[in-house]
Order: sequence, then C-alpha cells, then structure tokens
Amino acid sequence: MQIGKMFLLLGVVFIIIGTIWTLIGKLPGDVTFKKGNVTVFFPIMTSIVVSIVLTIIFYLFSKFR
Repeated sequence: MQIGKMFLLLGVVFIIIGTIWTLIGKLPGDVTFKKGNVTVFFPIMTSIVVSIVLTIIFYLFSKFR
C-alpha cells in the first residue's frame, strides 16, 4: 500500500472516530471530580476504547502491508 493512500485512509478513520466521539460525548467509565473552582477529569473508559480501536487499526495495517 502506498504511503499516501495509507494516510488518506487514516485521516478518514480519524474523522469517523471524531464524529462518533462528538456525538457520544463522555463515556460511562469516565471519572470527574469537582471541588470549588477545580475540576479533574480522568477519561479511563475513553482511553480504553481509543486503545482498542488503535490496536485494531495498527493490526490491520500490519496484516495488509
């Protein structure tokens, strides 16, 4: 696969993921602490989902290369 086609495909995948992420918003496993003027956000479930998706994408790229 040519590098240009790979970057084009990766860009389309990121656009799709970004659109879905915007529509879904915060996932149920994400933790938020608020105390006064300080807010701390730990996106635990979002990190797990992104990790799984990237693992699948990189696996497919390595398999079809």
